[in-house]
Amino acid sequence: LLCPFKLLFFFCNNKPIMSALNNFATHILSSSSKRSLQESRKTQTLSINFSPTFTIQNIPKPPSRISFVCPINAVTEDKEAEARQENEKKESNGIEIEEKLKNSFLSILLDKERFFNASIVLGAGTLAITRLLTIDHEYWHGWTLYEILRYAPEHNWIAYEEALKANPVLAKMAISGIVYSVGDWIAQCYEGKSLLEFDRTRMFRSGLVGFSLHGSLSHYYYQFCEALFPSNDWWVVPAKVTFDQTIWSAIWNSIYFVVLGFLRLESASNIFGELRATFWPMLTAGWKLWPFAHLITYGIIPLEQRLLWVDCVELAWVTILST
Repeated sequence: LLCPFKLLFFFCNNKPIMSALNNFATHILSSSSKRSLQESRKTQTLSINFSPTFTIQNIPKPPSRISFVCPINAVTEDKEAEARQENEKKESNGIEIEEKLKNSFLSILLDKERFFNASIVLGAGTLAITRLLTIDHEYWHGWTLYEILRYAPEHNWIAYEEALKANPVLAKMAISGIVYSVGDWIAQCYEGKSLLEFDRTRMFRSGLVGFSLHGSLSHYYYQFCEALFPSNDWWVVPAKVTFDQTIWSAIWNSIYFVVLGFLRLESASNIFGELRATFWPMLTAGWKLWPFAHLITYGIIPLEQRLLWVDCVELAWVTILST
């Protein structure tokens, strides 16, 4: 039993044997450490992160890490491209905002002409709507909104008929003046101007011609036409339409162009030259519209209401005349 202990004691006290064992153990440990170091070097990774800057991580000795940042040309070029795109977006957004401001209320305030035109349109529209809706304001006590809107058209028509009985010429002059002003405004918009960039002087000239001449002359013309064709036979309506679209249209178109020319302070030669150039085209253009409208004018509409119906059609016709 004591033999193994004796052998162990013998080896431990024998220096040559212990030194040989130590060298052998050192050799084994050094070879294993070299093998593990080689395996660790084989498993080293290189990670590149494609962002505006990239990071290379190297692991020469575990577990420590060394990381460093390197700028490259591609990243700087991407940054410059992004900066240019942002500047272009800002510029495009600025242009869009400026265009919106041009059509906004702020631009109207900054532009004196558009502000003045907007004041005219807003004032006239507000006055007209207020007068139409407040026709029964003296009887509104206890009325609901539905009752106000229900009776406003009927009572406005009654007020118009009363104005025709009281002063027919002035009432018809006012209607024609409004229609000729609005018709010229529509014509300017048709020519390419915006709603608030119209020529006030031109619109005033057209409205002045409608107020001073068309309303009054049309009042007396329709009475003259009734006296000229007093019969109620079937041929009277076509006869009135023919007379209207030959004699009266030629007279009125001439008056319209001549008076507008004088209001524009043009010379007589220019006025009559324009009249000669436009007389026949305008007369024949009227034949595409007015014969059908005047079948209603002379066949259905009462005498006192004819100018109102004609002025409603005149909105389209004055647009043609103005252009």
